[in-house]
Amino acid sequence: MLRSVFASALRAQAKPLAAASRLPRTRMSVRQFGSTPVFRDDATPSLLTLSEEEEMMRDVVARFARDVVQPKVSEMDESEQMDPAVIRGLFDSGLMGVETPAELGGAEASFLSAILVIEELAKVDPSVSVLCDVHNTLVNTVFRTYGSDHLKTKYLPQLSADKLGCFCLSEAASGSDAFALQTRATRDGDHYVLNGSKMWITNSAEAEVFLVFANVDPSKGYKGITCFVVERDMGVKIAKKEKKLGIRASSTCQLAFDDVRVPVENVLGEVGKGYKIAIEILNEGRIGIAAQMLGLAQGAFDNAMPYLFQRKQFNTRIGDFQGMQH
Repeated sequence: MLRSVFASALRAQAKPLAAASRLPRTRMSVRQFGSTPVFRDDATPSLLTLSEEEEMMRDVVARFARDVVQPKVSEMDESEQMDPAVIRGLFDSGLMGVETPAELGGAEASFLSAILVIEELAKVDPSVSVLCDVHNTLVNTVFRTYGSDHLKTKYLPQLSADKLGCFCLSEAASGSDAFALQTRATRDGDHYVLNGSKMWITNSAEAEVFLVFANVDPSKGYKGITCFVVERDMGVKIAKKEKKLGIRASSTCQLAFDDVRVPVENVLGEVGKGYKIAIEILNEGRIGIAAQMLGLAQGAFDNAMPYLFQRKQFNTRIGDFQGMQH
């Protein structure tokens, strides 16, 4: 029930936004404080004001975070494990295919909707938020944008229903310099054989679908980098799980690929164009991380405020001291 209500709300608000984006811009009759003309889309909702449908969607996510996630936050953080029931709840509530087309099992909503979901979850637990973020803004978006019809039809319904995805780019020697990756993919008939390792991969302990970047021709440098869809049972080895100072329920692991055979049809996008996918998709992913941080900050603020007016020092609530008024 919750999933159907959520999906209906998202689809309803996505259509007017898409239509509005095609309307011409008009000049605003407002005071200008600079020489640059000010424009406005009269029919486009302000990013500072949510539509009725967006408000409803945010309320649904807030209720899920409060009722399902919040009771498990401390336990998950202390155990450094994501509760499977939380992941199942994310799928059942329709939060793992926010932008995915309805015919492929998703909510067919906008990018803004996905960002609101990420922000709202982060108010309660950024670990759950980043799991949802990577799955939606990176994995699903790569499939929607670059995947063949075959790959989209095969994997997007699974990623909307019950299969968690992860994005495997970073390696020990290629963090910020992502294009220095050493993982290799060698063509062998109707398969590619992957060898190498990845590090710091979010969602990897629970994931079933891995987007793996490997170089098919090191002589071409970054122009040999290609994206592959790899399933866990193809031979992905989950190695060391990193111990972190925060966001501990979110898994961050090393991965090993030892002669992992991947069908040629599982090349996502074009051979040698993986670098383009990585550059473009990480720009979108960074907005999701920003939303996560905003949600985390708002959640911390919301939790701290009541205490400021409960605790007293010198017979005065600490929230009433001058230093707390700024």
